[in-house]
Amino acid sequence: MVVFAGQGDARRSMSLLWRADRPEQRGRRPGPRPGLSVDAIVTAAITVADEDGMAALSMRAVGERLGRTAMALYTYVPGKSELLDLMYDAVHAELPTEYDDTGNWRTGLTDWARDRLEFHLRHPWVLQVSQARPVLGPHEYAGLDTLVRLLNATGLEAQMLRRLVGTLSHFVRGCAGTVAEARQAAAVTGESDEEWWFARTALLGEVAPDFADRYPSLTAMETGSAPQSPAPAPASGEEAVPYLEREARETFDVGLGVLLDGIEAAVRRTTAP
Repeated sequence: MVVFAGQGDARRSMSLLWRADRPEQRGRRPGPRPGLSVDAIVTAAITVADEDGMAALSMRAVGERLGRTAMALYTYVPGKSELLDLMYDAVHAELPTEYDDTGNWRTGLTDWARDRLEFHLRHPWVLQVSQARPVLGPHEYAGLDTLVRLLNATGLEAQMLRRLVGTLSHFVRGCAGTVAEARQAAAVTGESDEEWWFARTALLGEVAPDFADRYPSLTAMETGSAPQSPAPAPASGEEAVPYLEREARETFDVGLGVLLDGIEAAVRRTTAP
């Protein structure tokens, strides 16, 4: 499910995002109980999305968590579209904005990417918000500014930095999406990754006896890959990490290294005499 941000009233949304017009600062009218605010509504909405997913998000669900009716929320937030913008920007405040950029730029970018990955896994619903139309909130901009500052240490020109911002962001989101889906798959289907893969790959020899001839490059890659070590048994009270999540995390580590190698090569090209 893809959700597009910025579907509410533009002026109202931007005013709320940048706190230029806080309803709780207006004169109160008799009736509503005190204590409700934009921040309280946003916090409750984030909790709903974290616990139950984007599909469960509604003004009614948020109101119930706050012990209010949905109608009570509209004094502070015009609707669900504006609320989504506020939620998206608010969770980005969790992301660090300070990294060590005095040494090797690779270290800062590596830490940034790992922090970003874990952020998405804490709030997987964020991955459903399309990047086609950004929210344009202060915390989203702070995260963007942080990444640009880390990339500035490479000395690459602005147009290249712009493209690298997109490349790194899409890479991290893609890996995070795979991990998040791996965590959901077993609960939704009632079948573990290992059970799913074994049931189907065991049948390939039967339904496609010429598989190796039809897909020689893929077969050679799989045959030449180092055998996967079995996952260590989880400690008491811990859950085993799904197979697909382990694969996605390894892909993240290897892919990030290759991306940084590519940036390093670009730096060498621009600094070569």
